[in-house]
Amino acid sequence: MAKNLKNVALALVVLVGLNVLAALVYTRIDLTEDKRYTLSAAAKETVIQFEAPVIVDILLEGNLPSEFNRLKNETLLLLDQFKAENSKISYNLVNPLEGVTNKEQTLVELQNLGLKPASVTINQDGKTSQEFVFPWAMINYGNKTVKVPLLKNKLGATPEERINNSVQNLEYAFADAFTKLTTTNKKKIAVLKGNGELADQYLADFLTSIKEYYNIGAITLDSVSANANGVLAQLNGFDMALIAKPTLPFNDQEKYVLDQYMVQGGKTLWLLDQVAMEMDSLYNDTGSAIALPFNLELDDLLFKYGVRVNPVLVNDLYNTPIVMANGSGNDSQYNPYPWPYNPMVFSRENHPINKNIEAVRLQFANGIDTLSNAYKKTVLLQASPLSRTEGIPKEINLNLLANPPKQEDYTPNAGAPLAVLIEGRFTSAYKNRVKPILHQNSVEEGPNNKMIVIADGDIVKNQMERGRPLELGFDKWTNSFYGNKEFLVNCVNYLLDDTGLINIRNKKVSIPVLDPQKIADTKQKWQLINTLLPVSLLLLLGLIYSWYRKQSYKS
Repeated sequence: MAKNLKNVALALVVLVGLNVLAALVYTRIDLTEDKRYTLSAAAKETVIQFEAPVIVDILLEGNLPSEFNRLKNETLLLLDQFKAENSKISYNLVNPLEGVTNKEQTLVELQNLGLKPASVTINQDGKTSQEFVFPWAMINYGNKTVKVPLLKNKLGATPEERINNSVQNLEYAFADAFTKLTTTNKKKIAVLKGNGELADQYLADFLTSIKEYYNIGAITLDSVSANANGVLAQLNGFDMALIAKPTLPFNDQEKYVLDQYMVQGGKTLWLLDQVAMEMDSLYNDTGSAIALPFNLELDDLLFKYGVRVNPVLVNDLYNTPIVMANGSGNDSQYNPYPWPYNPMVFSRENHPINKNIEAVRLQFANGIDTLSNAYKKTVLLQASPLSRTEGIPKEINLNLLANPPKQEDYTPNAGAPLAVLIEGRFTSAYKNRVKPILHQNSVEEGPNNKMIVIADGDIVKNQMERGRPLELGFDKWTNSFYGNKEFLVNCVNYLLDDTGLINIRNKKVSIPVLDPQKIADTKQKWQLINTLLPVSLLLLLGLIYSWYRKQSYKS
């Protein structure tokens, strides 16, 4: 008896000792194939600077469908990893609709905060109801609050694929939000003016979105002729230049300033139209207009960097609709029609910029040729295999809506490149050439650099309603959302990212899901196994124990 007590006491001491040791020495072992529970080094860096409490409110509490419960559990597991890196981080589960007296008003208030709900079907006690779920997290640090979208929608995705895409994006979404809270020295972006670029009201939502990361200013190039060196010096004070849909040609002095800016390390995002055509031009008595070339005089500059934006229109079977009115007066009806000159571009999923994003909407896009040279070129957006390019001048007529294109009208092809990333050590386009201006600090060979050229200026243009800008990517006529904003924000973040944070988007997370058909086919088999196997095991153990006792008494 004393020996037994001694063994029990020893076991208790060992158990307590192991628990104390585990509390003092915290470690995690990730045995998953995709390393889902291992934070990247860039993600860890985003939380080590927190010196005060960081409180994360996760708005996924309550009666949720199974797929949202999985999203909630994956979110909690991820936050545990961040908490392991910095104990200042804590989180709460919140049901934003619990205990509210006026549900409709609360829904409106949450949506006004930018917290858009997801409508889900709840099956409970044989009854089906439609409920709202808010797949968002709110990170609070000091007097700052950042929203984190937990749900990634993607056109045509099944519920399982949607949750898988969302889980894959979680680490980047939270790391990105933590970065917004701790960034103090923001990089600077110059919005170029003076060559007929988009007005500020059409850039409003995009610029508002990137203001969380960067400081933004405007530079006018039309003063180059009077003070080219001063404009270049001013431009060199910015880390990136945004050229958004210019409509007036660039002279040699302006191009030289931009060339020197790029060679000296300045990043550029070019959003260019080489064809003059707008939907508004078609709303006339004839319903038609002539598409004509824009002569921006940029061909020689961009050619040296390995791309050429062609004065053609992309006609794509995969497109986004336009809405037209039928009838007149009070009998008018607004119906969507496919419009082949508005390509709907699905991501190539070949780069962190375009990884796991919604389809992008373009309008009267042009094609890009990539030219062989020393620079690395990555095609980020590309027309579908069922598309073609059409030369100009060309009459565009709304009569096309009455005879929409058919698949047999297109010859399968690779699809024209629509957005290209260029990387490498930039060499001046004016090397061994007479310089348009005298500049004593002229540079002909520069460091490694990046630029992105997109063959559509309207990709960044938000719609307006009652004089107010709408969210970029939202089409008020069809009530549809496209991935324009996320794609462009990713472009800017990649161009200016020195930490490799955006590369987290390359991380692949694979969540095994059950096959519904296989479940239906094998349902009875597994029900029988789950019912009979435990009973059979108990009977077998009982027989073995009974036999053992008989053998013991015999001896």
